[in-house]
Amino acid sequence: MVIMAVDLGTVRTGIAVSDKSETFSFPRDVIIERNRENLYKKIAEVANAEKAEMLVLGLPKNMDGTEGFKAEESYKAKEVLEQLTSLKVELFDERCTTVIAHNSLRTSGKNAKKSKNIVDSVAATIILEGFLSFRKNNR
Repeated sequence: MVIMAVDLGTVRTGIAVSDKSETFSFPRDVIIERNRENLYKKIAEVANAEKAEMLVLGLPKNMDGTEGFKAEESYKAKEVLEQLTSLKVELFDERCTTVIAHNSLRTSGKNAKKSKNIVDSVAATIILEGFLSFRKNNR
């Protein structure tokens, strides 16, 4: 099943997609959009173009596991995206994914300023990898 992960951001939203066997995840795109209604439509368009069969949406949690104010946006996005796409949308813990993405890019020799436009898709890839691993281990 092709699964698409979304790392919601205020300005930039990262997208990653799995292969059909759910073995690999690939950074796909970064959508630059501040207007939430337009953003959700663009996410739905990408999901359609990628032939996604499920969406995974990052759920921002505090380090102690509680949900902060930004989690509300993920719940809202889940509802809207389920209506727009008719796909199942799963929420998945996204703690530290942006930090890990920055560290991965830095380790690979990428300049932080130059990688600003890809860090969100890398964060979405990390969310997707975590979800795929969780899914595989809980079948």
